[in-house]
Amino acid sequence: MRNITLSLYVRLQNLRSSLRSLAADEHGQDLIEYALVVALIAFAAAAGMTTVATKINAAFTNIGTKLTTYTS
Repeated sequence: MRNITLSLYVRLQNLRSSLRSLAADEHGQDLIEYALVVALIAFAAAAGMTTVATKINAAFTNIGTKLTTYTS
């Protein structure tokens, strides 16, 4: 029983040190931050495109109306 307890304790300590090393590893953190910034910019651009598209459509409609008026 004592050997099983000691073996389990050693395994838990190894797991604990492995988890600590994973938590302390900051390799790749910059990549995630850049990806989040790019995603935020893409989201803002996509949200802003509807307003821009509406204004462009209104401008072309206005131009078409004027051309029709002047050519008739």
